[in-house]
Amino acid sequence: MEGMSEREYSAHSGLSRGAIQKAKQTGRMVLWADGSINAAASDARRAETTDPDQQRRAVGGAESNLSGPADSTSYLKARTALTVYQAQERQLAIQKKKGTLVDRARAETLVFRLAREERDVWVTWPARVAALMAAQVAAEVETATGRPVIIEAAIIQRVLETHVREQLDALADLRVSLG
Repeated sequence: MEGMSEREYSAHSGLSRGAIQKAKQTGRMVLWADGSINAAASDARRAETTDPDQQRRAVGGAESNLSGPADSTSYLKARTALTVYQAQERQLAIQKKKGTLVDRARAETLVFRLAREERDVWVTWPARVAALMAAQVAAEVETATGRPVIIEAAIIQRVLETHVREQLDALADLRVSLG
């Protein structure tokens, strides 16, 4: 016999005999013409074709407490972190497609634009309503007193503008925080 038997290779590699048989069936072992296992070539082929996550490493007695290149914990931690990151990235993409997640810069721009439009409406409001308010107040006073009264729209407009500006100044101190 040129190479090793299944039992010998099992002891050599640290794999079970069943794992060796399965590897032979799937072509992951290099065999000699007599059916024995070529250990060096089989080790190389197993290293190439086996996923590091699935490899079982043979650990010696005192060396089992040491952490080093043969220790797979750092690789597993990195692999786990990568998997978690990819899952979070996919979840964010799904939320963005559903519309439950919005771009922060775009949201801030929209809030700023809305606030500006609202401010512009309030700044022009006194000029639009001052004449109507003057007429309504004059009519109410005339009805109550029985004497004709004239209230100037310009005076009402100045008073309204003063109060609207004070209110807008107070609102200007509010800050929107999106994060």
